[in-house]
Amino acid sequence: MAVAFSFNIKNLFKAHPKTDLPDNGFELPGTNGDAVILIHGMTGTPHEMRFLANYLNRQGYAVYCPRLANHGAPLHILQMSKWQDFYQTVRQSYLQIRGQYKHVYTGGLSMGALLALLLADEFKSEIAGVSCLSPTLFYDGWNTPWYSFMLPLAYKTPLKYFFYFKEEPPYGIKNEAVRRRIHEFYNKADLNNLEMVQQYGYPFFPLTLLYQLEKLVKHLSGRLHDIATPVQLIQAQHDDMSSVRNSQFIYNRVKSDRKELVLLHNSYHIITADQERNTVAMHMQRFFSGQPIPA
Repeated sequence: MAVAFSFNIKNLFKAHPKTDLPDNGFELPGTNGDAVILIHGMTGTPHEMRFLANYLNRQGYAVYCPRLANHGAPLHILQMSKWQDFYQTVRQSYLQIRGQYKHVYTGGLSMGALLALLLADEFKSEIAGVSCLSPTLFYDGWNTPWYSFMLPLAYKTPLKYFFYFKEEPPYGIKNEAVRRRIHEFYNKADLNNLEMVQQYGYPFFPLTLLYQLEKLVKHLSGRLHDIATPVQLIQAQHDDMSSVRNSQFIYNRVKSDRKELVLLHNSYHIITADQERNTVAMHMQRFFSGQPIPA
C-alpha cells in the first residue's frame, strides 16, 4: 500500500451533515424459509457479495446484504466512523428479519467476518451458522507493507486523521481480468474521487479505520470463547492481506461443536469475487445445509 496524506483540516472538523447516499445494499426474497445476511468488508461495498448472494438465492435462501454505515460517504465522513457504527448496521439488519425465518445464517468478508461473529455472540442460538470469509484480525499477508508494525504509534497521535493508504496491485484479486478493471479505477483515483465507489469500494483506506479495526479485534478476541454457533472459515492459502493465521486464531478459540476450516489455492483476499468464488459459494451452501466437508 502507498501512503497518502491530506491536511484538509476544514473537512476534518466541520459538521458532518446527513449525506444522501445511494443505498446499494440489496435484498433477495427466498423460497426455503431460511435467510442469510451477507456483510461486506471495511471500505468495501455490497457489490463484492453479489455473486454469493445470487448463488445462495438460487438455492432458496432469502439474502440480505446491507451497506455498512457511512460507506459511500466522502472519506472525511467515513474516517470518523466507529466499529460500533458498522456493527449497528448488521444488528439492525438482523432485527428487521428476526422471527421471520426458520434459520438465519450470516457470512462476512474480511472485517465483515468479525461483525458476523459478533452477531452470533450477541444472539447466540438465534444465528444458525456463521461463514467467515478471509477473516482479518491481523494484516499479515504477503503484500502487507513493511512499515505496518509502526501503525500503532500513529494511532496514539492526531496523525491518524491525516494518513491514508492507497490500494495497490493485486487489490486482493488474483483474477487478472477483474484486477485490470479495478486498476483502471484505482490508478486514476485521488482522495476526493468517489467515482464508481459503489462498485469497487474506496481506493483509499483511512488510518482511523485501521485503528477502529484494532479496537474491534480486541473486543471480539475476548468474546470468541463464548461463541458456540457453528463456524465455517474459508481463506486463501496465499491471501495477500491476511494470512491463514487469522482463520486458525478463530478456529482454535471458538467453542463451537461444529467448526471447519477450508483453504483455497487459487485466490487472494477477496474470495467472494476471485477465481474460486463458485467454490466459496458451494462450501457456504453445504455448510448451511448441515453437510460435512467432502472427504
